[in-house]
Amino acid sequence: MAVAGLGQTAGWLIEQVLLIAGLPRQGWLWPVGSVVGSTLIAVPAGLLTAIPRSPAIRAAGRAWFLGALALGVLGLVRAIPIAQSEPYLGTLTLVAVVGGVVLRRFTALRFEGSAQPSARLLAIAAGLAALLPWLALAGLGGALETALAVTAAAAVGGLAGEILNVDFWAPYAEPRRPSGRPSAVRLVLVGGLVAGVALVLLAAGVGPAGVQLAELIVLPPTALAAAALQRVAGPTGRGGTFLSPGAGRSNVAVRWLVALAALGPLAFTDPEEITLVLLAHDVPYWAAIAALGSFAAVLVVGVAYAVAFGRTLGVRIATPLAAGLALVLGLAGVAVYLGPGHPGLHGERLFVVLRDQADLGAIPATTGAGGRADRVRAVYRMLVAHAERSQAPLRHELDRLHLRYTPYYLVNAIEVHAGPELRPWLARRADVDRILYSQRLRPLPAAPSVMHGDQPAPDRPQWNVNMIEADRVWSELGVDGSGVVVGSSDSGIDGTHPALRDGFRGGSDSWYDPWNATRTPTDGGGHGTHTLAIAVGRGGVGVAPGAQWVGCVNLGRNLGNPAHYLDCLQYMLAPFPAGGDPFADGRPERAPHVLTNSWGCPTTEGCDAGVLRPAIAALRAAGIFFVAAAGNTGPFCGSIDDPPAPYADTFTVGAVDRRGRVTDFSSRGPAPGAAKPDLVAPGAHVLSALPGGGYGELDGTSMATPHVAGVVALMWSANPDLIGDVDATARILRETARAAQPSQNGDTCGAEANVAGAGIVDAYAAVRAAKARG
Repeated sequence: MAVAGLGQTAGWLIEQVLLIAGLPRQGWLWPVGSVVGSTLIAVPAGLLTAIPRSPAIRAAGRAWFLGALALGVLGLVRAIPIAQSEPYLGTLTLVAVVGGVVLRRFTALRFEGSAQPSARLLAIAAGLAALLPWLALAGLGGALETALAVTAAAAVGGLAGEILNVDFWAPYAEPRRPSGRPSAVRLVLVGGLVAGVALVLLAAGVGPAGVQLAELIVLPPTALAAAALQRVAGPTGRGGTFLSPGAGRSNVAVRWLVALAALGPLAFTDPEEITLVLLAHDVPYWAAIAALGSFAAVLVVGVAYAVAFGRTLGVRIATPLAAGLALVLGLAGVAVYLGPGHPGLHGERLFVVLRDQADLGAIPATTGAGGRADRVRAVYRMLVAHAERSQAPLRHELDRLHLRYTPYYLVNAIEVHAGPELRPWLARRADVDRILYSQRLRPLPAAPSVMHGDQPAPDRPQWNVNMIEADRVWSELGVDGSGVVVGSSDSGIDGTHPALRDGFRGGSDSWYDPWNATRTPTDGGGHGTHTLAIAVGRGGVGVAPGAQWVGCVNLGRNLGNPAHYLDCLQYMLAPFPAGGDPFADGRPERAPHVLTNSWGCPTTEGCDAGVLRPAIAALRAAGIFFVAAAGNTGPFCGSIDDPPAPYADTFTVGAVDRRGRVTDFSSRGPAPGAAKPDLVAPGAHVLSALPGGGYGELDGTSMATPHVAGVVALMWSANPDLIGDVDATARILRETARAAQPSQNGDTCGAEANVAGAGIVDAYAAVRAAKARG
């Protein structure tokens, strides 16, 4: 139990460290770990099958040996990437079925007679009790994913029935009493304990990384109920007959009980989200609550069975009574699923990237306030026309099949509201370049808590504002960002916060929430409020307090997907009224000037390296300055890897501390095809606004990024002729930057520019240079 439980927990924690560090998951980690753990358990367990004379000890050795083999073999399936849930579940089903067939042949098992119907029904009732917390707290994935979870759980239950077959239970009956029944105490306490250990080993191999931790909680206590059910699991005939050794039959009660218990974590836990500990009450938290609830429910049922079937009358339980108990628990499951539960399917969608992407090379590079508006309008019209023309054949086929979809133009792509069952058909089309998964979040019982600040409003500009000398821009140059609009795509924005309330541009096209369809600026996390206030907040926290802002929600529970990232990027190119059509109702003349983006799209969210590249290139072609965070996966070199940070058209920002030294967490270059980061800015212990009117300090390149966006707003406010001239603006930012201090770990990643870019952004020098161009 220690080897299996601690080994699986350690493997999950290692993946967490890799994830936090921005390092790729190691595909060999789980298979190798499972084989090593299996070997460490199987060798001593195998000795117990041959050396001791006691049949009970040999039965324990056999069950543990087979459980260890199941751990090793099923653990190999985790080599399938975490995002490919359907292939994993299908392979798990196949491997578990083959394992059960092999065991049956190896042990010469034969089906002789049939189990008591009451035992099967009581096992179903206990399994439904284990399933109740999952029905109440969690949501299902897609149709195919759910169906495969059912088959995988059934296969795992079948494998458990072969491991804990009738021959396993027989030795735990004390010498026969005149009634022919085993001792309930020995059968339940000793046999149940031994079976529970075997189920620990089996559970350790079941489910993707993270899901198996829930299985380790859910499956072992089912052994108590399974042991008690052996009192009513005999062949049809005289009730309560316990099978003698050598009967050689798979245990039907164990199969049903384990299958239903295993179904909860397999079907109701999103394998992508359980690997991400992002918030206090996110998926891992609720999965743990459901697993503990399942543990308690099946333990109560097991104790009740043990007490009831320790009596003569209990052994002779009538089938109608067992059927009634199963029916009551089944109806309870339906009630909690339709009531406090989350009915429906919540699987991933398909993000179909088309082969023909728009060429914007003919767009004139006009600058200045008027010229930039014409430029944005030209980009918008060209992208929309190209998407409508090139997407027409695929849209026609989707309409013919009555499939829902969402088209996009900033990247020529379509999100199809269907699961992986449609992928082979789409992949065969000549107009399709590639197909990605667009992750959907499964519902939670309660929304995660929102960050709130516990510090009062500052009475003077903060250290970070002073470091980049933005306060001198206000006082000496008379520039505060007026006339410029900054766009933020993030977790949302608290539009009522004193630091942001008066800067909201307003109108029907200044706020968009594709996640929750809120109509006014709202922040479901706090991250977005904090970052935007650094760019444009008033009261000493923001770099360009005179600038206006617009916002979009591209993160739900700190997670995104390619489609929602594009929803917000399209909105920034051509805002539209609430409920409007991005293709027909876009208002490119209302596009913000500068975009601050403190997010990245890793593979766990469905992105690949190039999926957002056409979108960022189009924004640049439109003269919109796009600033993005480098990421927080330093000090590893080459860690600027999640889109859009590595793109040449992105102005990428790393972080420094109060002393001007690059922080250890700030991601480093080199990035493929581009020198990154471009600049660094304050990103450690930065005080800014948080939802609810308070203030608090946060760390990250997320905090550094809006400093640069705010400086661009100051530059364009100081010299409107510079608006839309992304190249000249970027050049001024680099040329006026101040040198950063070497990072604490001393690694330059091949060149200091790969750590600090051109240096620390200098607002005062940049604005003076911008004014001089006039």
